Amino acid sequence: MKRRNFLKDVALGSLLLKVNPLVFAQAKGQPDLAVIQGESPSQITKEAIAALGGIGRFVSKGDVVMIKPNIGWDRTPEMAACTNPEVIKALVELSHSAGAKKVIVMDNSTNQAKRSYIRSGIEAAAKEAGAEVFLPNPQHLKKMTLHGEWLKEWEVFTDFVEADKIINVPIAKTHSLCRLTLGMKNWLGAVGGNRSQLHQKLDQAMLDLAVFFKPTLTVLDAYRILLRNGPQGGRVSDTKLLKTVVAGVDYVAVDAMGATFFEIKPEELLYLRLAQEKGIGKINLEKLKIEKRTV
Repeated sequence: MKRRNFLKDVALGSLLLKVNPLVFAQAKGQPDLAVIQGESPSQITKEAIAALGGIGRFVSKGDVVMIKPNIGWDRTPEMAACTNPEVIKALVELSHSAGAKKVIVMDNSTNQAKRSYIRSGIEAAAKEAGAEVFLPNPQHLKKMTLHGEWLKEWEVFTDFVEADKIINVPIAKTHSLCRLTLGMKNWLGAVGGNRSQLHQKLDQAMLDLAVFFKPTLTVLDAYRILLRNGPQGGRVSDTKLLKTVVAGVDYVAVDAMGATFFEIKPEELLYLRLAQEKGIGKINLEKLKIEKRTV
């Protein structure tokens, strides 16, 4: 069943909240997480996907693939406020190699979208790899029932719902309200409305949105992370070069690994504790099969 049809058919109350991403996850013999380090953002991204079984595990011929980076800010890659453009380019190339009918790159920026798309380098990199780059179009917003524990309904960009597959590609950085913004926080860029209202119960909102969008794959850009003054930063001195990418199907586990890059235990983050308590994903990294290597 196509993802778009699945989401349209979820009219059974809280069904979405009970869908565990691990249902779609670990193929026999494959790691839960791939943690790859190296000099090239593109190469380590491709190596991470290969370690998980290859892009064909996630993208099928004829799929419409939505790649969701963080393009929230009018910042260059050196500021580590937006996803590294080379990571996005690699995922677009991989999706096309798997036979995707169309690959879309889109985010609802906090700063002016066109400016952020250009300055981050993501627009140019995505187009060079053959993606269609969509600016957030308010006419594509639709109030949808989310069936979240707190977030019952919200305005969602239909571009995300209509895609067959979503690849979530956040960058790892600090955040003044929830300590870290990783994969689950990245979904605030797929919705419209007054997003500041979501900050009233941000941790629960993050979980409700992550369960609703249910990404096929999460790829965490930790090539250069933002240690201070997140989420937008502004100085290279606020960043740290880790030259790492983390990929996995369990987006909770990906975020848990991301937390360790900031010397934060996953259980210290409320949204990760909530996710584990509800059986959405795993945060105990010692119990996961993790492939770590340098290329």
